[in-house]
Amino acid sequence: MMSTTTLAADKTDRQAKPAKVAPEIRPFRVNFPQSELDELRRRVLATRWPDKETVDDQSQGVQLATLQALVQYWGTAYDWRKAEARLNAVPQFTTDIDGLEIHFIHVRSRHPGALPLLVTHGWPGSVFELLNAIDPLVNPTAHGGSVADAFDVVVPSMPGYGFSERPKAGGWNPTRIGLAWHELMGRLGYSKYVSQGGDWGSVVADVMALHALPGLLGIHLNMPATVPGELVPAINAGDPAPARLSDAEKAAFNQLSVFFGKNAAYGAMMSTRPQTVGYGLSDSPVGLAAWMYDKFIQWTYSGGVAERSLTQDEMLDDITLYWLTNSAISSARLYWENNNNNFSSPAQKTQDISIPVAVTVFPGEIYQAPKSWTEKAYPNLIYFNEVDQGGHFAAWEQPKLYAAELRAAFRSLR
Repeated sequence: MMSTTTLAADKTDRQAKPAKVAPEIRPFRVNFPQSELDELRRRVLATRWPDKETVDDQSQGVQLATLQALVQYWGTAYDWRKAEARLNAVPQFTTDIDGLEIHFIHVRSRHPGALPLLVTHGWPGSVFELLNAIDPLVNPTAHGGSVADAFDVVVPSMPGYGFSERPKAGGWNPTRIGLAWHELMGRLGYSKYVSQGGDWGSVVADVMALHALPGLLGIHLNMPATVPGELVPAINAGDPAPARLSDAEKAAFNQLSVFFGKNAAYGAMMSTRPQTVGYGLSDSPVGLAAWMYDKFIQWTYSGGVAERSLTQDEMLDDITLYWLTNSAISSARLYWENNNNNFSSPAQKTQDISIPVAVTVFPGEIYQAPKSWTEKAYPNLIYFNEVDQGGHFAAWEQPKLYAAELRAAFRSLR
């Protein structure tokens, strides 16, 4: 039996409880102290370089002369203030979700009835990937689209990436991120929206779709998880492609065999030893640049010359963002949180996704998902298209084409 003293105290507590306050959304601007930029330049110019590679190709990694050219520009002519101005030219905000301060870009279209679009970047990317695609998405009439194609665009920085807070404890996996993004869209007043992503963004979009979050109308992926489970062991072992596969399936099988056999060590390191990897990346700006530039070379549709797809300024904007926000370890930990095969349909449980799915295949992606695999992986596939330009960083490399694909992909869901 509860005492009268306890009852009185309980009543007082209930009466004193404050009214529920809506979560605060705060405007955000970027402005790093000049002292941090000066220190970065000092470190860059003081680099101790390794020996030149002993081969005439990129089989040992980023070639010395190639990286030195980028770093020379970084240390002498690159201007971070221009990158800050680009970021500050779009509306940026922060809000606290599930114990973390989350940074995001939010641009509303001037066209009525615009479809809310959530876009999630990946690694080694950031919100910089989306900057050139925002206007084609929110202002389609200026870029070959119609008023009916307009989007409101929301681009969060992943936890531990860029301006979003670095998690201080484990548990920030793709599922938790997807639930946080759903909370964010609700705070912004959107009861219905679509989600898009490449790289980790594809994984997050898959998870959101798998949970059939209320109001999520559909997703679009530019790195879908389509690989049949029975092929994963053979791909990992470097076995020849089975004879029963079609030409497109054999090509995808071989691309993945090369990727996992020769180019996926970065993921293995970050999945198993992110802390160890991070010490060097957090202390050496050129070490960080090499780690990221290696992927710009491999994953752009550039024939191994990243500068054909992205300018030096674009790549250095992203690298410098990671350096200034000290995101090397915190971004790598996402691999540790989700040590999974992000290309495998069974691993991502894509066949359990019931909401509409759209896929665009870009020619410079890590692998070109065959339509046959994609149809089996995503039972409710409403759109599939193969384009002839762009790579892994689709929105960054081909912003207008990327925007056109999203218009087409989501048109039936408006």
